[in-house]
Amino acid sequence: MLPRSEEPAPLLLWVHGGPLSSWASWSWRWNPWLMAAKGYAVLLPDPALSVGYGEQMIERAWERWAEVVYEDLMAITDAVAARPEIDAERTAAMGASFGGYMVNWIAGQTDRFKCIVSMAGLWNTEDFWATSDMPGYFRAEWGPQEQFPSRYAERSPRRFLDRITTPILVTDGSRDQRVPINQTLHLWTDLQLSGVESAYLSFPDEGHWVLKPGNSRLWYQTVSTWLTRYLGEPRG
Repeated sequence: MLPRSEEPAPLLLWVHGGPLSSWASWSWRWNPWLMAAKGYAVLLPDPALSVGYGEQMIERAWERWAEVVYEDLMAITDAVAARPEIDAERTAAMGASFGGYMVNWIAGQTDRFKCIVSMAGLWNTEDFWATSDMPGYFRAEWGPQEQFPSRYAERSPRRFLDRITTPILVTDGSRDQRVPINQTLHLWTDLQLSGVESAYLSFPDEGHWVLKPGNSRLWYQTVSTWLTRYLGEPRG
């Protein structure tokens, strides 16, 4: 998704939620067209665990959250960043829900992105599953935590906190039951105590999605301001 401009565009990697999902749909909730209209080149990848490509695409990363998906995301980012219409020096990453989890993971693996936006993202998977409204999903895919504690520990972005240097905007809805607010507050607190440049935006009247028009407008404005702060004006 490229803007109409003769100047190389800053790149925005936008990771979808799910994880069993795809960008083959339209939604105004987290709408990449709004960022493309501002002048960003928006990358909408379908990495491992995405649907619509057969069972093998899901099996590649089943029970192996983070590592395989991360490899896919970095490979496609490398390929797109090499294009002449892309300004590879100005890149950012953002995502919500599973996408938020993945950008939290990315922050602990690489400093290639100038900034990150994490919306309702899992941060400490050891504490997460029992507080979510879908505890059975994780027990089905990863197995019971009491039997496989290492699986939950190994998949936690928090264990790489000491590697994070990328500025992160953390956002959430206080009524979120899918990824409860303790996850985002934990992330925010860890970043602040670790001296990582970060900001926090919470909506007390929203759940897992920012649905109310006024709140949605504020969310996009805040995200846009954060991206401009680190990438500069998208149209140069």
